[in-house]
Amino acid sequence: MTKLQALPSPSRDARREAKLPPRKSSRPKSQSSTRIRALLKHVILIISALLMIYPLLWMVVSSLRPNDLIFREPGLWLTTFEASNFSDGWNALANPFSTYLLNSAIVVLGCIIGNLVSCSMAAYAFARLNFKGKKWLFGAMLLTIMLPFHVVIVPQYILFSQIGWVNTFWPIIVPKLLATDAFFVFLMVQFIRGIPKELDEAARIDGAGHPRIFLQVILPLMVPALATTTIFTFIWTWNDFFSQLIYLTDPDMFTVPVALRAFIDATASTSWGAMFAMSIVSLLPVFIAFLLGQKFLVKGIATTGIK
Repeated sequence: MTKLQALPSPSRDARREAKLPPRKSSRPKSQSSTRIRALLKHVILIISALLMIYPLLWMVVSSLRPNDLIFREPGLWLTTFEASNFSDGWNALANPFSTYLLNSAIVVLGCIIGNLVSCSMAAYAFARLNFKGKKWLFGAMLLTIMLPFHVVIVPQYILFSQIGWVNTFWPIIVPKLLATDAFFVFLMVQFIRGIPKELDEAARIDGAGHPRIFLQVILPLMVPALATTTIFTFIWTWNDFFSQLIYLTDPDMFTVPVALRAFIDATASTSWGAMFAMSIVSLLPVFIAFLLGQKFLVKGIATTGIK
């Protein structure tokens, strides 16, 4: 019997010469599916953004409509242009609207300075100093974040009325000088804890004490946290209505939120167009502040452990 000879295996050249059908790559399918998913995400985000800004767009359009057409035409299509709402709203109250903008600016400036000074000093004490009862005091401070403002408004009003501060800006500004905003204290404490203590030790070797370390070492490095505190304080104080309504009763002392409330009169017709126009004017400072400080806001929160 003849021995079966093993057939030689085809060489690489023979494989290349053989016209085999090319393999179908899965790359086009994966790319197309990725593009479809990205397109769907963008469409959903755009629709969500339009739904969120629809009330703002409606207010802008309503500020340019006559009063009798504001609620008759609920859409965003503007058929009648009424620019006089801005001039009427500016002079509709007892004082020009610039008076209320100035009052709000004074209150906001005082609250910003108070929070920056007091909260930064309290945060340095909690983050760098060692004293008896430090942990218990820090925990008590954090508990005040969960305490509603309405709980303390009555005793505060009684206290400020007895010392004659009602109908002034002092009840709104002075508490900020006492580090009453625990959120900002906690924000700065977390930021200071992220600063290496070797910087403090190097300054202490050079003969610096705690005041000099705080002013010349820690404070310049706290710019993101200070900017975040400034932006949040500005937005919260500018939009605050309850406390300013409680303490400010004289129309000459009204701030922007209280002045906008004065446009609504239960005994007479409400000038909705003028109120919406002044609402747009009052939103511009908040929008500009957030636009200019957005980078510091994100950086300050991201570097303090609050994620």
